[in-house]
Amino acid sequence: MRTRSLLVAAAVLLSPHAAHAQQSLALNIGHFGVRGADARVDDDVLLENLNLFSFDLTELDNVTVGGEWLIGLGDHLEAGVGLGFLRGTAPSTYTDFVNDDGTEILQDFHLQMVPLTATLRLFPFGDTAVRPYIGGGIGLFIWRYSEVGEFIDFYDYAVFRDRFVASGADIGGVVLGGVRVPLGSRFAAGVEVQYQRAAGRVGVDQGFLAERIDLGGLTTRFTFQIEF
Repeated sequence: MRTRSLLVAAAVLLSPHAAHAQQSLALNIGHFGVRGADARVDDDVLLENLNLFSFDLTELDNVTVGGEWLIGLGDHLEAGVGLGFLRGTAPSTYTDFVNDDGTEILQDFHLQMVPLTATLRLFPFGDTAVRPYIGGGIGLFIWRYSEVGEFIDFYDYAVFRDRFVASGADIGGVVLGGVRVPLGSRFAAGVEVQYQRAAGRVGVDQGFLAERIDLGGLTTRFTFQIEF
């Protein structure tokens, strides 16, 4: 039931009426930035990790690639279903602990996401030479988070190697805005900014320091569109 809203939106796009509308494929590449420490959800595992480990949250920022099937619904409205991929790694060390030989105790924090989105875009000025737009929708964020490397057993302070892994698929909101420039009759290029907000559960019972992980962030991307 958790994906019901997204499936309903996709069904609208696949309706017979939509099949006769103007259709196009948009490919995109850009940069995804995770939410900063001051904006993350409560009980976020990365926020909790900052109390014990030394790492930079922005190391999880990374390149994102994807594609979107778009359906024009007149001059002012467009619906789309998109798929993307991103993966970031933040190298880490314990802040106040080292090995017996003085070397650092090292870990890596990995975050991978596959966003599946259903969106609507509003073009307030219609079919013009330069087409600014705003929009929003919902997303199903398929994610995997892991911590891999050396860790301390605080019962006897022994150092051991291990990995802790959590994964899931969670619904969240999407808002976006951008500008598109037609290149002839069948092609267009543009720039888009998209903000997503969602959270998943990693779980203290799985060896993590907190229950949740913030999946939110800001994507800035370049798009290239091909009309069918």
